[in-house]
Amino acid sequence: MKKLIFALGIVLLTTSISQSYAQCNTEKHVEACIPKLQSGFTFLKSYNIDGQGGAKDKVEYSYVFTKGATYQIMICNDGEATDGIVLTLYDSNRKKVASTKYEGSTLSSIAFPCQVTGIYYITFTFEGSTNHCGGSVLGFKR
Repeated sequence: MKKLIFALGIVLLTTSISQSYAQCNTEKHVEACIPKLQSGFTFLKSYNIDGQGGAKDKVEYSYVFTKGATYQIMICNDGEATDGIVLTLYDSNRKKVASTKYEGSTLSSIAFPCQVTGIYYITFTFEGSTNHCGGSVLGFKR
């Protein structure tokens, strides 16, 4: 009986873990996002935005931006809106330099003309998000 309960517990745990990871398919969002870059921007990098169903309140990446280039960062997920995913860009001193949060609404992309070469932090937070899941792409132009 103990072996049966133990085996049942392992099956339930395995099923639970696989379902929680299968819920957020960031790759499909990234693939949908790449062609949406504005004309003239070259794709550089993609980012997975997986808030693990609300377990994470922030997902952060870094990238070295170059002075004189303009960077576009886009958010994509199911539907047209960003589902509460907010992108905030910080410079190397952690000073906020851009955000998709603008005048009470959340935009799906930002264009940032870089004035100083350095490391920039791309932070995604979830404000009222239902899925906590999406993808993002980074593009640039000179």
